[in-house]
Amino acid sequence: MAVVAGGEGGGFENGTAAETNGSKTYELLKSPSNSRPSSARLKSIPVTLNKLKEKGRYILTADDDALRQILMSGIERERDPASAKKRRSKFSDLVFTRQFTTFDRQNIDSGNSPFHGFFTLFWLGTAIYMIKLAAENWRQHGNVLGSNEIMGLMFHRDLMVLGISDGVMCGVTGFGLILQKIIFKGFLSWDREGWIIQSIWEVFFLVAVLGITLFREWAWTHTVFFVLHGLVMLMKQHSFAFYNGHLSEAYKLRAALRNTLKQLDNVAPAETPSATTPRFSSSLSYLDQEPAASYLNQRRQSRTYTSDEAASNIDQVAAALESGEPLDVDQIQLYERIIKFEIDALTQDLKGKCTKGDNIYPNNLTISNHYEYIVLPTLVYELEYPRSEDINWYYVAEKTAAVFGVLAVMNLISQAFIYPVVVRTIEMKNAGMLLQERLKEFPWILSDLIFPFMMEYMMWYLIWECLLNVLAELTYFADRGFYADWWNSVSWDQFARDWNRPVHNFLLRHVYHSSISSMKVNKYTATIITFFLSACVHELVMWCLFKKLRGYLLFLQMSQIPLVQLSRSRWLKGRATLGNLIFWIGIFTGPSLLCSLYLVI
Repeated sequence: MAVVAGGEGGGFENGTAAETNGSKTYELLKSPSNSRPSSARLKSIPVTLNKLKEKGRYILTADDDALRQILMSGIERERDPASAKKRRSKFSDLVFTRQFTTFDRQNIDSGNSPFHGFFTLFWLGTAIYMIKLAAENWRQHGNVLGSNEIMGLMFHRDLMVLGISDGVMCGVTGFGLILQKIIFKGFLSWDREGWIIQSIWEVFFLVAVLGITLFREWAWTHTVFFVLHGLVMLMKQHSFAFYNGHLSEAYKLRAALRNTLKQLDNVAPAETPSATTPRFSSSLSYLDQEPAASYLNQRRQSRTYTSDEAASNIDQVAAALESGEPLDVDQIQLYERIIKFEIDALTQDLKGKCTKGDNIYPNNLTISNHYEYIVLPTLVYELEYPRSEDINWYYVAEKTAAVFGVLAVMNLISQAFIYPVVVRTIEMKNAGMLLQERLKEFPWILSDLIFPFMMEYMMWYLIWECLLNVLAELTYFADRGFYADWWNSVSWDQFARDWNRPVHNFLLRHVYHSSISSMKVNKYTATIITFFLSACVHELVMWCLFKKLRGYLLFLQMSQIPLVQLSRSRWLKGRATLGNLIFWIGIFTGPSLLCSLYLVI
């Protein structure tokens, strides 16, 4: 079937349309599987407009998969109005709001907590013990830091090289911005070669980061910092590129739909009207302005005809499209209604979280916007974030002092309790002690490391409470939800969600949801993929630290999946105290067990 449009008299013809270029399936426009019409019924819907040799005449054909999917989902949406509300953007999964971290003094809930005194007591006890430890170091070594080997490693060499390398690493993240500019200009397509180029660049970036640490033979302090910061920059680049790549395709599709909608003005309907003639508005004047979100919701909910009439008309359109029968004016206007809905929805996608119009795609593709995102304490790119009005410099000084204070505590603990154990294991290997003999020492090494490693968990406080809050304050970033109350976790999936919210948000959007949408896997498989990727990255950090690829961390992290299932069983479900106890046993033993395994075996 073909629809001939334009010219005096107009009409319909039977025939085969010429092939068109750029046929592509846009997955983001597919409705959920439980609301799709039957593929056998709608798979051959003709949907594209091609210009004929006669001036001002067009023919509607079946070559464009994208518009076909729009009509398929649109017809189903008109058949079931409630399903219109289920349509969501591919990247609409996260909401940024103004909030403070749990231990921040600006958090009213934290200040009013009945456990606030225990927080004060913990830091008072820590300070007293550190003073005692520093005094003993001074008496024995003449230095409050003791023998001070760890500080020696940190400042022995290449400190300036490390800083320059880190600056260059942050600078080259601009590759993604350049690529998105090229894609917007139309020289490349994100869905064809754009995402491949970006993926190749990300692999090269990661290899280069690891290669620099090996080439310079940095100490573990330099290596861990550079690799972890490199992974942060890698995730930031990925989020920036794939979100803007998605927007570039939505931008092109919206332009094509607007052009198609204007061409439909020239379509000449059949002379005999359909038996069911619901009244649709076919005005195209709204195309002169950007559609508003309120208009989208209003049009989703508005209906000027009954459900039975709508179903009858839609069924007639679908049947006419497949059988080759001519379309009357109301059925052509149904095309317009469906396309208008998608134009409005795509406009909302391009707007994202923006409350102002100056940062809507493609206005966001600027150097200032990109590098501002690079320094923001988030791994998920958005067009707009909640921002604070000013900088509290007293607050910055307070958190900066906390950074150095926590670093001093961590250094004292590492120097006094962890470094001697590491030296002992190295001496055991250098003395030629057999593995069987070293394993006999394993329980004692494990017990020596349990409590020091528990104190080293202050590294979490250092980063997520101190450093990120300083960065957020300096960049006017108002969403300080960097973590939740992970210490109350009753299962490992709760811990994974709450202890590191920036990474969790990245994995949720770009691994978990992307696995479901791109690989068509179920939620359980997507969870396994997410855990496995996270475990591989953690194992990579262990390789950088110990220069051993053993898989201990990967195995232990993947073992959290059956533990999650166990926490949902009838034996543990609803038993919060028992679940929290099991969680803390894992936290107590996990880090020291891993370190002991890498050191001894």
